[in-house]
Amino acid sequence: MSELAIGVDIGGTNIRAALVSKRGENLKKLSERTPTDPRQVFERVKAMVNQLDEANVVGLGIGIPGRVDISNRAVLSGGILNLAGMDLVDQLETSLGKRVVIENDCSMALIAEMSIGAAKGFQSAAMLTIGTGIGGAVAQDGRIYHGHRTAGQFGHICVQHDGPECTCGRRGCVETFSSGTALRRHIQEAGLSAASIADVFEMASNGDVTARAVLRAWTAPLRVALDNIAATMDPEIIVLGGGLGSDAARALADLPAVAPWFRPTILPATLGDDAGVIGAGLSTFSGTFGCTEKRVVLVNGVPASGKSHLAKLLSQRTGWPVLSLDGIKNPFLQHIGGVDREFNRTLGKASYQAIWSAIREAPAGSTFIIDAWFGFQPKTVLEAYIKDARVDRVAELWCKVPGVVAGDRYGRRLKDRLPGHPGAEYIPELVALADRAEPMGCGPSMSVDQTKEPDMDDVTAWISKVFGQTSK
Repeated sequence: MSELAIGVDIGGTNIRAALVSKRGENLKKLSERTPTDPRQVFERVKAMVNQLDEANVVGLGIGIPGRVDISNRAVLSGGILNLAGMDLVDQLETSLGKRVVIENDCSMALIAEMSIGAAKGFQSAAMLTIGTGIGGAVAQDGRIYHGHRTAGQFGHICVQHDGPECTCGRRGCVETFSSGTALRRHIQEAGLSAASIADVFEMASNGDVTARAVLRAWTAPLRVALDNIAATMDPEIIVLGGGLGSDAARALADLPAVAPWFRPTILPATLGDDAGVIGAGLSTFSGTFGCTEKRVVLVNGVPASGKSHLAKLLSQRTGWPVLSLDGIKNPFLQHIGGVDREFNRTLGKASYQAIWSAIREAPAGSTFIIDAWFGFQPKTVLEAYIKDARVDRVAELWCKVPGVVAGDRYGRRLKDRLPGHPGAEYIPELVALADRAEPMGCGPSMSVDQTKEPDMDDVTAWISKVFGQTSK
């Protein structure tokens, strides 16, 4: 059964939700008015997701209108609809039992357009979604670029320093001139009897000077913003999406770039209002567009099973950092001195906790290799750490060696081990442990024969399959 996802696009006017396939197919969709009270948004989204939910839905992606910190899965601020401060992700995950990914709504739309739409095949792109407000997103090297946290707020490019006040607190942002809200204001201020942008275009094509002035007032500031994006980012393409994206692209045809240096390729989005929900759905699948998942590779095995060597080889192949239990613990053993086996175990537990604390604080899209004998703690402890660290995917490499091999290796390395590690008396216990030990089973597991040099082509190919994308 093919995996599906639910994509949700929270707009200032409507909330859209859709059942989305891995290929970006919109299989079923819903649309409802956005509540004016942000506290009601949670219940509205929950109800719509429940209507679309199926057994093979693996996750939920949500496009948020505003600044989003994807590392901490938090909404920092909003404009027309402000969801900042709402514990939206945890509430939905608890209520629905599904993994939730959040992004800026325009970033979600750009994911869709780069996957199956107007920007497909481009590695560097910018996008503006023009609707109630103006959203922005940027991609570099085929991935959404976040900068420090919230890059791509193109709706807040200042185009007139003494212009109208914006919801961000400044004046003259392009959103105040070129959004759908601004368009309605231009029409009203001009006294134009037009009910829609289509009416304005028709009147302008018939020679109506006022209609032409409205189009210029609406799109000239947008042209300035687009030229600024071209000057600072030099993207291969700028996509205009949202409910008015195609109309804006049409109007801009009469306002060519002034400076020959900055003439970006500007295209209307091809996915229309569906881009946000499709991108939100695609964002939940590993490898569909970069990687927004947090992942760990557990390099597991009893002492002297070759874990550290395998972890190092994997890190060299992938560039993923290694967090080693002994790497954290040993500096303390060097400085403390006089440590017995019981204290060594206590220090090991503390080091284990430190590893998972570091992973918890890491941003989405991070991948870690953990080098440890995980069996020294119950499986329930590992499962709790994985959940608390918000890890999405786990792959386990089981370092398999016969007990006699582990015992022999351990004995030969005794002279190099720091005080606090068990001595020669531990070898019989280790031999028995190695012969009965098994993987932890918190995710897919691959057994690696550690009596010979590991085949890293096989190892990385297997991990790529588990994680759903090619290791870099």
